[in-house]
Amino acid sequence: MFGKRTTFGGNTPGVQELPRPQPSVITPQRAELATRQLDNSVGKPRQDDVVDVRNPEAAARDKEYFQTKSAIFNALIDSIDLSQLATMEQEAAREEIRDIVAEIIALKSFVMSISEQEDLLEDICNDVLGYGPLEPLLARDDIADIMVNGSQKCYIEVGGRVKLTNVRFRDDAHLMNVCQRIVSQVGRRVDESSPICDARLPDGSRVNVIAPPLAIDGAALTIRKFKKDKLTLAQLVKYGSISPEGAEVLRILGRVRANILISGGTGSGKTTLLNCLTGFIEKDERVITCEDSAELQLQQPHVVRLETRPPNLEGEGEITMRDLVRNCLRMRPERIIVGEVRGPEAFDLLQAMNTGHDGSMGTLHANSPREALSRLESMITMGGYSLPSRTIREMIVSSIDVVVQAARLRDGSRRITHISEVLGLEGDVIVTQDIFLYDILGEDGNGALVGRHRSTGITKPQFAERARYFNEEANLVEALEKSNIEQRELLNS
Repeated sequence: MFGKRTTFGGNTPGVQELPRPQPSVITPQRAELATRQLDNSVGKPRQDDVVDVRNPEAAARDKEYFQTKSAIFNALIDSIDLSQLATMEQEAAREEIRDIVAEIIALKSFVMSISEQEDLLEDICNDVLGYGPLEPLLARDDIADIMVNGSQKCYIEVGGRVKLTNVRFRDDAHLMNVCQRIVSQVGRRVDESSPICDARLPDGSRVNVIAPPLAIDGAALTIRKFKKDKLTLAQLVKYGSISPEGAEVLRILGRVRANILISGGTGSGKTTLLNCLTGFIEKDERVITCEDSAELQLQQPHVVRLETRPPNLEGEGEITMRDLVRNCLRMRPERIIVGEVRGPEAFDLLQAMNTGHDGSMGTLHANSPREALSRLESMITMGGYSLPSRTIREMIVSSIDVVVQAARLRDGSRRITHISEVLGLEGDVIVTQDIFLYDILGEDGNGALVGRHRSTGITKPQFAERARYFNEEANLVEALEKSNIEQRELLNS
């Protein structure tokens, strides 16, 4: 069809053999698209309810556009050596693709306007070098989640609300191709023999793919995006996630090497809060992180990041979270950070917390601090340890100092609802003490929940002794007294 260009040296038989891409450069114009938002109506969204992540011309593209794009794309694949293209600088590769596509359009005599041609060029560059239709979504910093349900439906979460977009893939094979190149960047695969895969993007965003035959209506791709500018405790105060006094207590907890368990539901902000708390770790401390897919982004200079590994095609070579936690104990850690505790590694983490690795942290899925402690006990029991329940609970109370509960409320807002310390055992019952709570008072005219953080009146928590050792007792007492004064003023008003 088209002769090989002299700058490239071979042929590539099919799209499935695309090289591992680098994220493409997105122009500010394309990154600023998508201003309309889906309203809160129930049922099938109207056409004007769909979030437009492309320009008006692109939004109106139909089946004919995809046929034209497919024809040009196939001609492009026949015209270049993709393995050679992968070795070029990003901008140079894009210019090369643009030149070839322009030649193909001229030779094929496709009739299209300049703006249509520019949109098509951008889409094809994204397909070859980036993540195809997902590129405009990945370029936006206000999106928290991208959820692709098959090739024809893509949802995003913006401002705590889930909205349908007009992003479409050419077909199921196109979507699988994008999924494969995402997971291949971290040495993993997704296909019929291994249809479930966890991975990450270069910026640390978490990726999950579940492919057919498990996903009946086409591959399901879920991306948990992280902001380019990492949130701080000060910003959490600004957004109302925690009160200033509560944030000061969290700062002190991170500073004085308290063992902290962060509990919360899916999408409640556990990882974000964990990132905030690790910001108060001293620069000279050796920190080792253990995660299923590496997403924590600690700013300290002495950090070792460990990541689990799935089994190979023969079912061998798997490295579990428990393997990582056990191994990191031999690496002279001062703090151990576990991205998510979900299995028998809970026992090893508690052992580490109780044997000189103060200041360790982890996250866990639970709806309350007491439920979080109960889940820890269940994980240890299901791990095959034949220990009495009281012995396990004694381990928990001697290891965990504080449980911080995060929640995603029904209006989409995220709040820290509990800061609770673990006191000890009374009989066989674990005793906890709430220091800060969040009360929901109602909702405003726009449907947003109204609430307030309040102190429970505790003036000297159990970890005050630890705060004194780190010269933080005065700051702790001041924060608690200020919160108690504000609480009394509210009750009297």
